[in-house]
Amino acid sequence: MNTETLTVRFFARLREELDTESLEMAASPDLTTGDILAELAARGGPWAQLQGDQPVMIAVNQAMAKPSTPVKAGDEVAFFPPVTGG
Repeated sequence: MNTETLTVRFFARLREELDTESLEMAASPDLTTGDILAELAARGGPWAQLQGDQPVMIAVNQAMAKPSTPVKAGDEVAFFPPVTGG
């Protein structure tokens, strides 16, 4: 893996709806998980749901995170659909 990138992974319904399991993104200084969500949501179509009414759950290096969590090159960022009861 390039040391200037990070890996973004998608799970459950998000993986199916976005038709991708993971992708590489450039890592820049002061990047947060919220920045990644905004950049991906700007792609439109099914990607827009990443900043929709139901926020996604976020993990960085397998630890739960918030949109303000900083990320750096080499990190793994994962997005999950919200858990719903029923």
